[in-house]
Amino acid sequence: MDILEELEWRGAINQQTDAEGLKALLEKGPISLYCGTDPTGDSLHVGHLIPFIVLKRFQLAGHHPYILIGGGTGAIGDPSGRSTERVLQTREQVRKNEAALTEQMIHLFGTEDFHIVDNYDWLNKLSLLDFLRNYGKDFSVNSMLSKEAVSSRMANGISFTEFSYQILQSIDFLHLYENNNVQLQIGGADQWGNLTDGVDLIHRKHNTANVYGLTIPLMLKADGTKFGKSAGGAVWLDPKKTSPYEFYQFWINQDDRDVVKYLKYFTFLSKEEIEELEAKVQEHPEEREAQRRLAQEVTTFVHGEKAMLEAEKISQVLFNGCISNLTADEVEQAFEKVPSVTITSDSANIVDLLVTSGIESSKRQAREDIIHGAITINGEKITNITSMIDPHTSFDGRFVVIRRGKKKYTLAHVLDETQE
Repeated sequence: MDILEELEWRGAINQQTDAEGLKALLEKGPISLYCGTDPTGDSLHVGHLIPFIVLKRFQLAGHHPYILIGGGTGAIGDPSGRSTERVLQTREQVRKNEAALTEQMIHLFGTEDFHIVDNYDWLNKLSLLDFLRNYGKDFSVNSMLSKEAVSSRMANGISFTEFSYQILQSIDFLHLYENNNVQLQIGGADQWGNLTDGVDLIHRKHNTANVYGLTIPLMLKADGTKFGKSAGGAVWLDPKKTSPYEFYQFWINQDDRDVVKYLKYFTFLSKEEIEELEAKVQEHPEEREAQRRLAQEVTTFVHGEKAMLEAEKISQVLFNGCISNLTADEVEQAFEKVPSVTITSDSANIVDLLVTSGIESSKRQAREDIIHGAITINGEKITNITSMIDPHTSFDGRFVVIRRGKKKYTLAHVLDETQE
């Protein structure tokens, strides 16, 4: 399969401006192409991966990817996919976000045959008169009003600032075509209007130019809801916002109805490997091998093999209940979302510990739960109400993991007395 045939098989093509023209261009050899993102935050989330995974496939096929981080457009605000105006960010915040996104992109794409550009470098040089004379004349207001990103906002109103966004994105494509010979722009389904505007602008300036736009389908789950959210909200690529363990869990918990689609889209496994996993979903869904492979592949791509193996270890340990095999850092990841308390570093009677930490409402209830085997400390069941708990004995003296019943965990952070 060539790159376009592979993308079709993977379900990664929504619309193309000229499918036959793009196919003919790619048959001639490697091209330069780009995908953009605005630095509206200091991390991408899994939803942002959708177009960048396609860009990565082009890179692996020998093409030359450019990633545009919109320091200029990020200061304006893209109206696509929104019902209200964005809050304008300061230039300082935009620069901070740019640095964070650049680091993430380098991690995903490497440093060889890959370029990161910032549209602030050329957009900030435009005077208002240049903008209106050199570009404004090439855009019909009637056409701009018909774009989904604009028309959907007419009821609530849209500022001229966000209305002008589509012109700025078109200027980006023109600049990259003229200066870097970029011939293809990739974007999400909601970017179709902006992509076609860019192609049209280039054709007005260079009527023989071979330039194209390609969008990726909107990713929906089998239940019809939007892909990319977990119970806790967005699933971020930044390990400080979403730990590798939580990231791994997001993928391993995917529905049987979605897992093959996600294997095709988010992994670089071959057609044969994916079809073999698809058969296992049909024959032995209870084994969840496809989900496990999905979690392994995507976590490795985003966080690296070491983080993936650590996330896998945490998952297996929690399933088996042997948490004493975890390191302190792994405990911190595994129990990041459970209720937490702070305790002193002094040894304490088990009953007193449960009550003073608020895990039990009374000493009577604490003694009853201990005697009936409902309390475990650091993975060890405690049945003696006179037991003493020494916080220094496990997890580098940083944590005590308390479980009441089968699933109710509390993470006790041991107070570092040197920081008092």
